[in-house]
Amino acid sequence: MTWTEWFIFLLILQIIHGLGTWKLYVKAGRQAWEAFVPVYNAVILMKIISRPWWWVILMFLPIVNLIMIPAAWVETARAFGKDSKLDALICIVTLGFYLYYLNYVEDVKYIENRQLKPKTSTGEWITSILFAIVAATIVHTYFFQPFVIPSSSLEKSLLVGDFLIVSKIHYGARAPMTTIAAPMVHDTIPKLGTKSYLFSDNYDERNTSWKNKLQLPYFRLPGFENVERNDIVVFNQPADTLLDMNDFNPDRNYYKPIDKKTNLVKRCVATPGDTLEIRDGYVFINGKQNVLPPRSHLQFSYKLTLKKPISSASEERMFYNMLDKADIDDGFRYNPQDGSFIINAASDEAVKKLKVQPNVADVVREVQEKGISGNVFPRDAYHNDWNTDYFGPLWIPKAGETIQLDKTNIALYKRAIGEYEGNKVVTRGDEIFINDQPATSYTFKQDYYWMMGDNRNNSIDSRYWGFVPYNHIFGKPVFIWMSIDGIMNGGIKNWKFRWDRIFTTVSGSGERTSYFIPFLVIVLGIFGFNKWRKKKKASAS
Repeated sequence: MTWTEWFIFLLILQIIHGLGTWKLYVKAGRQAWEAFVPVYNAVILMKIISRPWWWVILMFLPIVNLIMIPAAWVETARAFGKDSKLDALICIVTLGFYLYYLNYVEDVKYIENRQLKPKTSTGEWITSILFAIVAATIVHTYFFQPFVIPSSSLEKSLLVGDFLIVSKIHYGARAPMTTIAAPMVHDTIPKLGTKSYLFSDNYDERNTSWKNKLQLPYFRLPGFENVERNDIVVFNQPADTLLDMNDFNPDRNYYKPIDKKTNLVKRCVATPGDTLEIRDGYVFINGKQNVLPPRSHLQFSYKLTLKKPISSASEERMFYNMLDKADIDDGFRYNPQDGSFIINAASDEAVKKLKVQPNVADVVREVQEKGISGNVFPRDAYHNDWNTDYFGPLWIPKAGETIQLDKTNIALYKRAIGEYEGNKVVTRGDEIFINDQPATSYTFKQDYYWMMGDNRNNSIDSRYWGFVPYNHIFGKPVFIWMSIDGIMNGGIKNWKFRWDRIFTTVSGSGERTSYFIPFLVIVLGIFGFNKWRKKKKASAS
């Protein structure tokens, strides 16, 4: 729904609320009209049920309100003497319409200064759990969210098994667009494997289903910095049509709301208005080669040829030790045709270490030749010679700027204009039609970005699915709070902590510094101080 439609919908809800509670307001010593005034009626209701005014804010926060509104129904019934478990259940099952029964049928009396503490330990436990979920959901949605690195596309900067804290306040917290969803989970409920949100994922129903009418328009709170070139960014995969992010062979395309698309982490190598080109695997922006920050390391695939083939278990162990000493940990493939090994990813430093090994004959980079089709974006006849190592030039769309369109470049921008900016785009021969009108140009409504992995030959990124719209930007990784390395040993996965990465920052210059010990000192200091204070109070009394 649009903001106007949501406004009308909320007004209708206020009328429904007023009609179902105005007599209860009067019995509580208030005026009947106060039950009908939007927002104000919620403030008055909080006074009636003896709850703090800030509950009103929580009742208007998406996802959080799925807990707070039913809580308000139950508390209203309790304020008028209906405080049994059955009353609470009826309130929730009837979606609050139980209050109509109390308002018009039963002669209830308002209880002033009622006992707010639950009567049983079970009730107290449930209340504590619910408000812990509310607090965690607020932090998770609007401030910080945990994220684990699932792939090696940013290897050396971020490792598989790094557990991150992603800041949503740097680029501005994006309000949830999906209004009915399970709190603190993404697109799938763990263990159950079912969708965590209400939405019709069928293409033909995307614009007609009542479920999809409950989506909120895109809105983002102000941030304190913009997405800059070379930032590591978490975003929603724009072209995600998977029901399960781990199943890459769905029976059909599954369309998702923006905030429920798969979360990815990549490096932003081009920002709005940039012209990007990839030459020999290296990124050039506006004609100049892009230089990564000091902690980052580009990696490419290499063909490794040995002077002498591996013929014993001891030589095999020596081979693995050689890779380990060169800091190569993204695996390799054996090529039986010539006895060589394809190293999936190696940095310049790793290649230098390999080349000086006595049994290494040669280490040669694997590069797609210029002009050879690579099945990459935008997959049309006019750009058929693009591949992952030779790509572009390509202009990155910027909000408010206009591009001239013709048959040679429409494929580059068709998805952005149509899918991301809500227009109908059709090509007929050499003509382009936008919203059924002939078009030779288009002015973009939002900014776009180009995201890539540092592991250039082992990263599914913008080279395959194109631009990332600004409304898909999720947050900025700022902190590694845990890092676990998994090593395959005889088919059993043994875990070990990477202690040098725990409690370190994602960005920054110089050597990575762990703040784990200072954190432990602070925690122990707070614990000791609280224990001392309690002991002092006890002795004083």
